[in-house]
Amino acid sequence: MSYKVAVVGATGNVGRAMLEILAERNFPVSEVAALASRASAGKEVSFGDEKILKIQALDDYDFSETDIALFSPGSSVSKVFAPKAAAAGCVVIDNTSHFRMMPEIPLVVPEVNAQALKDFRKTNIIANPNCSTMQMVVALKPLHDA
Repeated sequence: MSYKVAVVGATGNVGRAMLEILAERNFPVSEVAALASRASAGKEVSFGDEKILKIQALDDYDFSETDIALFSPGSSVSKVFAPKAAAAGCVVIDNTSHFRMMPEIPLVVPEVNAQALKDFRKTNIIANPNCSTMQMVVALKPLHDA
């Protein structure tokens, strides 16, 4: 199985890292859409060693045929566009702070609380903590279990 993946915020540092990791790990993609602001539309970003992606404007993108969207465009953009993507049937994994404290949105670090994903389809949005918290809870999980 392969997935159509959108990376929202593809021109930022985190978005470019997401693209790099997807390629590096050979994530099974059938297509990758690099999304950013209208001002960035037409610019190019790398996906793997050989592939160049043209940035598409997030405002114009139709998420209905996209399986997974990785969001890291900033909280104000995620607030508007992540629910639209989720409503279109796309699974949103949001890297911003916007959804982190919402009780109906699972806040997940897979190595620590993957079971929190069981009800994610209620919203189709999955949040993750900030980078320093994520590293800390992975290190603390064995201590908690003990």
